[in-house]
Amino acid sequence: MRARIFSFSLIACFSFTCFSFNTAFAALPPEIDGVALPSLAPMLERTQPAVVNVSSRTRVQVQNSFYGDPFFDRFFGGMGGQPQERVESSLGSGVIVDAAKGLVLTNNHVIQNADEVSVTLTDGRVMKAELVGTDPDTDVALIKIKPDRLTALTLANSDALRVGDFVVALGNPFGIGQSATSGIVSALGRSGLRGLGYQNFIQTDASINPGNSGGALVNLRGELVGINTAIFSPSGGNVGIGFAIPANLARNVMNQLQAFGEVQRGSLGVQTQDLTEALAKALKLNTVVGTAGAGGAVVTQVVPDMAAAKAGVLQGDVITAIAGKRVLDAQSLANAEGLLPLASAQTLSVMRDGKPLQLKFTLVSINTQSVDGAKIDARLAGTKLADLSSSARSRAGGAGGVLISEVAPGTLAAQYGLQKNDLIAGVSRYQINNLAELTQLLKASRGQVTLTIYRNRRSYVLTL
Repeated sequence: MRARIFSFSLIACFSFTCFSFNTAFAALPPEIDGVALPSLAPMLERTQPAVVNVSSRTRVQVQNSFYGDPFFDRFFGGMGGQPQERVESSLGSGVIVDAAKGLVLTNNHVIQNADEVSVTLTDGRVMKAELVGTDPDTDVALIKIKPDRLTALTLANSDALRVGDFVVALGNPFGIGQSATSGIVSALGRSGLRGLGYQNFIQTDASINPGNSGGALVNLRGELVGINTAIFSPSGGNVGIGFAIPANLARNVMNQLQAFGEVQRGSLGVQTQDLTEALAKALKLNTVVGTAGAGGAVVTQVVPDMAAAKAGVLQGDVITAIAGKRVLDAQSLANAEGLLPLASAQTLSVMRDGKPLQLKFTLVSINTQSVDGAKIDARLAGTKLADLSSSARSRAGGAGGVLISEVAPGTLAAQYGLQKNDLIAGVSRYQINNLAELTQLLKASRGQVTLTIYRNRRSYVLTL
């Protein structure tokens, strides 16, 4: 079972909760003075069969530790150089959202790069799962199982949630079995969690632990309001700060994964930075940065012929709202931009020379063209490479780099340990921003080079 530890102790879990259904404390009477005691049991009995355990197995090629050892090369005919295979397993949770089609929502990090995925139902049946699609930017994945006697949860309108609403988290913490914990909605629209992509989280104090990722956050009617994803903890244990992907966002991603196998996003075509007090004075803004509701993203560059340029955005404009939602800084703008639907008219609120403006724009899909890795370096044969989209750049902590969109099995690149969705952020001691810089540095290299890789929100160094 894997648990992910992020910067500042942000931990992605493989399921939430820690109170087992069959935990027995002192027995209470079913009623007092003829009045029935409140209980979540009837709701849990309905929802429990829709929450499943998700397990994955990934085969990873690793270099033999005796590679290059003269002793082993001499006596074992160079076998020390043969790659070895290691099997990695992970355990998480999932939610059946369509019984007729066998569709199960879970987290991308639960099944990412998995060779085999299986689902265990509450009645003990184990089913092989088929991948429909994943979206690393929102950490949502959609898998499919045989639609045989399944129970599904109804997706609620998560926009109707309020701070203080009661919620229950369901999942499989630490692999001990399905459990439930209760709490409230602590906050809405949470973002700014380092290492994650587009962020619009529900925060809850329902107890969440490793093993609950992909599990269900439900309201008291048993409707799905969120997909449990991560916790914030200074110690590695639950401290009552958990995060779930809103059901409306999960529904949008699911619909796109069914239709296209991926999520199609657009871009405004701007580069921005946070609004500071000094910039606010220079731009003649009568605001105090840091006060409630005050803030914005200062446009530092406008890409020609893209949505912002066509809408009339200029360098030096301060974006204060997008599609009716406040923009507090550059990160919140990137979050909102990545969550907007394509081909729909939206409004951008900006301040220019101290005056407010309302600009209309429409996002269109941006397709990043990939290139064959062999054209850049023979050691990258079997890979497909592309410049980072703004969403992938966010997953890399804001750094530039190159996305590996494909790695063919058995190739030299696979033997080196490169994987699909790896982000190449550096070559040797140099940071790279795009394919052109990667190509230049690899062509100039002699002998071994090291690549800085971002994978599953963690950084690694691989040697070519």
